[in-house]
Amino acid sequence: MIQRIPYNKILFLDIETVPQTDDWNLLSDRTKTLWEKKTNFQRNNNEISPEEFYHERAGIMAEFGKIICISVGIIVKDSFIHIKSFYGHDERKILEGFNTLLIENFFKPDHILCAHNGKEFDFPYIARRMIINQVEIPAILQLFGKKPWEIQHLDTMELWKFGDYKNYTSLDLLANVLDIPTPKDDIDGSQVAHVYYNENNLERIKDYCEKDVITLINVFRKLRYDTTLQRKEDI
Repeated sequence: MIQRIPYNKILFLDIETVPQTDDWNLLSDRTKTLWEKKTNFQRNNNEISPEEFYHERAGIMAEFGKIICISVGIIVKDSFIHIKSFYGHDERKILEGFNTLLIENFFKPDHILCAHNGKEFDFPYIARRMIINQVEIPAILQLFGKKPWEIQHLDTMELWKFGDYKNYTSLDLLANVLDIPTPKDDIDGSQVAHVYYNENNLERIKDYCEKDVITLINVFRKLRYDTTLQRKEDI
């Protein structure tokens, strides 16, 4: 039961990603061809152009996107939330900073990573981008050879499904039904690439990512029938 997991063993996280470039013409011909092949079905056999679909969806695919922010949160003394973010234009530097945090602080078999839709998106995306950037993948992100009960990952969306695999429930929707303030009071995920490439406003994206982590933590607490917490700076 999730109620038995000590909060000090859990690292909550969220990532923000964007297409590798905002200019389709900067992609190599090979990359363009591979993008067209990979997305042909989703584009309904060219009803949507590869270029248009690239700007809309490339950020969520690790082979064509990149990470610009990883925000993590911990619960301190069961009384407040502490947040730290790794963000910037240098993806390798972001991943190395996050990797160092995991290796130094979340390396034991009872440590756990928690994200919303993390098993389908955040965890594999981070691991794939680590390989692409040739950054060592820490043990807590490694799945090969592990039995299901040995995998140190929690996913609030999976916890909410209770075995129902038919529907996707967003973090914002889950927060709403649990009476938790929305993290989307400024921007949402669909606007991150625009804010990054057109506004060059990494701070705005970092703030948005951190709000998602705070919401994630409070959703998890509600799933455990615990009271919500505030960020330390807000107390």
